[in-house]
Amino acid sequence: MNVDISNRVALVTGAAGMIGCSTALALADGGAVVVVNDVRSPEETCDVIRHRGGEAHAFQADVSDPDAVKTMISQIESKVGPIDILTNCASVHGATDRFPIHDFPDEEWQQTIRVDLDSVFYCSRAVSTHMIQRRKGAIVNVSSAFGLVPARLQCAHAAAKAGVIGFTRSHALEVGRYGIRVNGVAPGLILSAATRSSFDRPENKQRADSLVSHIPLGIPGDSDDIASAVLYLVSDSARNVTGQILAVDGGWTAGFCRDW
Repeated sequence: MNVDISNRVALVTGAAGMIGCSTALALADGGAVVVVNDVRSPEETCDVIRHRGGEAHAFQADVSDPDAVKTMISQIESKVGPIDILTNCASVHGATDRFPIHDFPDEEWQQTIRVDLDSVFYCSRAVSTHMIQRRKGAIVNVSSAFGLVPARLQCAHAAAKAGVIGFTRSHALEVGRYGIRVNGVAPGLILSAATRSSFDRPENKQRADSLVSHIPLGIPGDSDDIASAVLYLVSDSARNVTGQILAVDGGWTAGFCRDW
């Protein structure tokens, strides 16, 4: 996308992950000064941005810890500059946390809610004060198609991501009067380079076909699809868009589509 967000400071949480990394790169390509955060070292994402000629700063912190978030935001504002854009991408959802509700472990539930939902609140709260003072800002929260249409065996993920959607809309209602826009993106089936090769293996064909049969467009997405949606939502092209959840899912959540 040809988007100009030159010299705006953009914070991306979860930037060591697939969607967070792609989002950070897209924002940097648009001209933003990108601050990359992750509980793991986000230096690799920083290095890629710098190699492409962009400006990036790494802040390693656990965004599920409210005190760590306050410290990080204060350091960013003093060392890099006022935060104009926040993209909450941090997430712990994976393929192994699939349990029926009656067997769902406490620690799995608590970790998912802390990272996938609480972190969105902590980071949004921390940047809102200064955005309100400056009367400008754009926030994008990464939810999930399962936050719109839940799936079995993923109650924590569905609950957290549905919470992100509700929080996004509530936050947008509160800060719109200050010129701050808050939107969300709901990814569907997103494959990385590694998972795509596994997805395409003959022994996985039946499962792959079953998943794709839920998608009207008939193709899985990739992290660049999400990054493009974020880039649009933080850009001036979306200046009149707030409180919205953009599903980037090939039509998954549009209605029932599975072939029988």
